[in-house]
Amino acid sequence: MQRLLLASTSTYRKMLLEKLHLPFLCAAPQVDETPLAGESAEALVLRLATAKAQALAAAYPEHLIIGSDQVCVIEGRITGKPHTEENACAQLRQASGQKVTFYTGLALYNSRSRHLQVLCEPFHVHFRTLSEAEISAYVRLEQPLNCAGSFKSEGLGIALFDKLEGRDPNTLIGMPLIALLEMLRAEGINPLA
Repeated sequence: MQRLLLASTSTYRKMLLEKLHLPFLCAAPQVDETPLAGESAEALVLRLATAKAQALAAAYPEHLIIGSDQVCVIEGRITGKPHTEENACAQLRQASGQKVTFYTGLALYNSRSRHLQVLCEPFHVHFRTLSEAEISAYVRLEQPLNCAGSFKSEGLGIALFDKLEGRDPNTLIGMPLIALLEMLRAEGINPLA
């Protein structure tokens, strides 16, 4: 079986990939994540997921390399990681009462055959109308400063929502596993076989 490499040091993506019970390595791709002028959210995550997977191909020439990238779109604007409590509160204020879309780019690059599979998986989050006290309490309790959209759906972030819409709830955490499993099966890897 060809070895897997996760082109990320994200603890969230690593945790998700561990669910599949497949051995894998992790390495940090050196990729500039700056959006291009006029680039859509979908185009951005597809480009970055591909770039992350291919950035490590020379160092890992016999691997299946997984790249992933995610952005949050609130009211038509791409929103990244907040990095500060102030920014996290501002993002949640903006999301309050809104339908927010997350776009996750996923790439699987076979560095041996140079075969690339890539897709963009959307996921929609319907936020309830949040009070200022709820926003402040949530940010204080979970510190979602390195999460696009300023929440952790796998934790207390679930208390912020009215409903979730999408094919795979793992997408919201950072990597669509249903889609990844389809890609892996296309490369002859199935954790159940």
